[in-house]
Amino acid sequence: MTVAKASSSPARSSTLNAGVRKREVFGWAMYDFANSGFTTVVITAVFSAYFVGAVAQGAAWGALAWTTTLGVSYALVMLSMPALGAWADLHGAKKRLLGWVTLLCLVSTAALAWVQPGDLVLACILVVVANTAFSWGESVSYAFLPELAKPEAMGKVSGWGWGLGYAGGMLTLGICLAWVMSAQARGETAADFVPITMLITAVMYGAASLFTFALLKERTLPTKSTDDVASAVMAVPERTLQGFQASMRRLHETWQASARYRDFSLLLGSAVFYQGGVAVAITLAAIYAQQVIGFQPQEIMVLVFVINAAAMIGALVFGHLQDKMGHRLTLSLTLVGWTITCILAGLATTKLAFWYAAALAGVCMGSSQSCGRAMAGLLAPTKQLAEFYGLWSFATRLAAIAGPLMYGLITWGTGGDQRTAIFSTALLFVVGLGFLIPLDMARGQRAAQDD
Repeated sequence: MTVAKASSSPARSSTLNAGVRKREVFGWAMYDFANSGFTTVVITAVFSAYFVGAVAQGAAWGALAWTTTLGVSYALVMLSMPALGAWADLHGAKKRLLGWVTLLCLVSTAALAWVQPGDLVLACILVVVANTAFSWGESVSYAFLPELAKPEAMGKVSGWGWGLGYAGGMLTLGICLAWVMSAQARGETAADFVPITMLITAVMYGAASLFTFALLKERTLPTKSTDDVASAVMAVPERTLQGFQASMRRLHETWQASARYRDFSLLLGSAVFYQGGVAVAITLAAIYAQQVIGFQPQEIMVLVFVINAAAMIGALVFGHLQDKMGHRLTLSLTLVGWTITCILAGLATTKLAFWYAAALAGVCMGSSQSCGRAMAGLLAPTKQLAEFYGLWSFATRLAAIAGPLMYGLITWGTGGDQRTAIFSTALLFVVGLGFLIPLDMARGQRAAQDD
């Protein structure tokens, strides 16, 4: 990693790499601000409920159709992101790729406004496209982090992004909920006001991302040599990048390359499990609160705000702490916190008790997401950042499929007992913690910087 030059700004000299200005970091963090509204409004709070209740018309298979649709999008990301990342590394085109996938997400999110009750096929197709493009953009944006921050400050900068991201999610959700409440006061139905929230989300996403494209620089130079794995893998006609076999080949080659980096592989193993638990919290917390604890819809809306606020605090506070305490220790403490959260939620019989669990979940969510992203940047080889973040994206999307699926199967197998399912989710965090025990950050950073 390049050592920063002396600077008159203490914050810059101690935090950012040479040539990186504060406004560029702000532009990068604004992408988290921009895209968080998508997950908060479309995936968690608004369109998910509309999909199950209106699009699927309250059918018993509605929730399964929703989780399956998301699963398809995550599977597409798993198969394609390493190839896209390798292409971006080879051609020095991370920013260009980020622009195209952002545009695709904006258009498909806005197109969700066309979805009316009963339009199941249209809804599924648009959600797959939008969530896939969102995930591509998220992964590509991660690859800029090691170029901006020094290794010893990567957790802090990552925390800035996550903290700003949760603020963006709350702002977009707040605007949408204000519209929903006014629409309900006018006697409008979900089919009338949900489409407008999709347009609001797309506009907020697009407007905030303009800061990113205006301020963030492309620092990766096109690769000319074929000495490293990424170049060798990409030394095929560019047109084959769109082929399924090419994506699978790149995924296989990137996975083989990661075996040389033991500590990065251990982090991937941990992420597959603990991110599965995080995915359960994101996709099923509202359902658990409503069906098991007895929350009303308006209480769930407030719950989402509280979780996001707590997550913002967790990302900012632990983003700073991980650079001082150590990344592995910080993430380990966070996973312990997640385990306690699952136990508290499983034992909760009152709304007050569940509020405590939800607040702790928010703090742990912000911390674990921020810390994991920073650790991946520290342990990935510097010449293959986008490609290895593609592999990180593969692991997290696999977790996003497996975690909720495990929860659903346990609930179905126990006759609807979600308490058993939430207790079982705690095991995902315990296993994730086990992968961190042999991980050595210093060794992993040396291996990443040697190549």
